[in-house]
Amino acid sequence: MKRYFITDIINKVDQEVELYGWVNSIRDHKKVVFIDLRDRSGLVQLVGDESLSKLSVEDVVYIKGKVKKRPQHLVNPNLETGEIEVEVVSFEKLSSADVLPFNISDLGYDLDEQIRLKYRYLDLRRDRMKRNLFYRQRVLSEVRKFLASRQFWEVDTPILTKSTPEGARDFIVPSRLKKGKFYALPQSPQQYKQLLMVAGVERYFQIARCFRDEDPRADRAYGEFTQIDIEMSFVTQEDIRRLVEQMIIEIIEKVFPEKKILQVPFPIIDYQTAIKKYNTDRPDIRESKDENVLAFCWVVDFPAFEWSDEEKRWTAVHHPFTSPKKEDLKYLEQGEYDKVRADQYDLALNGFEVAGGSIRITDPNLQSKIFQIMGHSEADVKKKFGHLLKAFSYGVPPHGGIAIGFDRLLQVILNERSVREVIAFPATSGGVTAVMSAPDKVSDEQLKELGIAVIEE
Repeated sequence: MKRYFITDIINKVDQEVELYGWVNSIRDHKKVVFIDLRDRSGLVQLVGDESLSKLSVEDVVYIKGKVKKRPQHLVNPNLETGEIEVEVVSFEKLSSADVLPFNISDLGYDLDEQIRLKYRYLDLRRDRMKRNLFYRQRVLSEVRKFLASRQFWEVDTPILTKSTPEGARDFIVPSRLKKGKFYALPQSPQQYKQLLMVAGVERYFQIARCFRDEDPRADRAYGEFTQIDIEMSFVTQEDIRRLVEQMIIEIIEKVFPEKKILQVPFPIIDYQTAIKKYNTDRPDIRESKDENVLAFCWVVDFPAFEWSDEEKRWTAVHHPFTSPKKEDLKYLEQGEYDKVRADQYDLALNGFEVAGGSIRITDPNLQSKIFQIMGHSEADVKKKFGHLLKAFSYGVPPHGGIAIGFDRLLQVILNERSVREVIAFPATSGGVTAVMSAPDKVSDEQLKELGIAVIEE
């Protein structure tokens, strides 16, 4: 006999079926016992004799039963399976459940987040959390379909890479084979995707894991996050914006039909206007805050550099691989770095930055000059970025790309309070990995093998 998901049996009236799932609730009427059985797809009511009273809430069970149509006056209109029930023929308890440390039938917002993340595998049983995971995979599936249909190749790039200054702190990983040397986890696949353009891939994408040792916020996960990474050769920023816009509109229409996009095409706002009108470079252009309205807008013409009083140097507003606008190259020669605009574009949604991209520098001399403006010595540039500059000497196409902050995009679309609500196992706001309690100490033997000594505070 075939195993069915609960929602598969709606049209199986008068047929015998096998179900597996969790006991969601029990209503014991002595000779007749009602149980709501839950699996990933939904709930269904079971009807059986007093033997079912041996079961407890959250026990895992196997059920064999016959699907019956409910009497009209007992139909539950709030349940997808509300017109049917299953008469239990036999059952088996597959696993017993202790009393859960918290209620999973509510939204869970009022529960301490540390407790929720400690028992994340229970927290994910909530309907809301299962919904978020469902939409996560559904959107990623549509992204892959959309880009593959436009001749993009999905290419994986290394997780163990080199520490280079790209704006945030790196996570570093010691090497056993090269003692005293370290890998870094990638803040983004930025340099690899540019090298793929040199390689002639032309259209690349990746559902990329990125790692940054940044302080957590409600809209930014600590440690690791997911971005939809896209790079294209022989394009302008208008080409890239148009592609992303089409992809997002198509996904919203397919996956979130109840949502309304405020304005299509997405309005384009230059950076100075955004700051003057909205006092932010990620404006919320909605006049009223309707939760089903998605107000996308592009912000362009960012400054290329900003002065850091703390570091006493110029830093890149986006990243050091962003090309200055051609008409502003004269300001580079004149040393008027505050006047240089970047060929950069960010996508804002309801007051959140959900994507950022740029046309890249492909002239190795210009790239070296940008690094020097940012305070890097010639020797340091050669050591940290020599591989990229060397690659550019072998024929590099003009190219550009964009990275969509996938977790944050979902958070805003789903009206969630925190980006951690759309990630299966996020780190806590204090940087502790959910469930596993990482980071943790390692054995002296492991440290010795790596040639590392730990200084205790």
